[in-house]
Amino acid sequence: MKKLILAFALSFIGVLSFAQIEGKWKTIDDETGKAKSIVEIWKKSDGKYYGKISQLLIKPENANCVACKDDRKNKPLVGLEIIRGLSKDGNEFTGGTITDPKKGKTYKCTITRDGDKLNVRGYLGISLLGRDQTWLKAD
Repeated sequence: MKKLILAFALSFIGVLSFAQIEGKWKTIDDETGKAKSIVEIWKKSDGKYYGKISQLLIKPENANCVACKDDRKNKPLVGLEIIRGLSKDGNEFTGGTITDPKKGKTYKCTITRDGDKLNVRGYLGISLLGRDQTWLKAD
């Protein structure tokens, strides 16, 4: 009986962690296929999810977000909040935005988790008009 309860508890914890996106993720550039940065995602007290660049893996042209047009303009890339206001909706995280610091553009964002991968979609207007990236769980 104890083994059954333990197996159930471990399975339940596994299911809960599967649908979560909190933690550190290695971003993979969808154009070059190379690892670009580490983004840390966390949940704020408002119940929404946010993410910031915690480490750069490729040296950028400029260490600041010179292309950004909002409160992030000219802020350092390391520590820059690029994901804002995502809400969990079933197995999907949506309703927030993601900013591409290289282009300075902000897009609507949807994230789903598939094991140790995040499927990140940034889009304008409708989801059909956008880009996908796969982020990998960082150690």
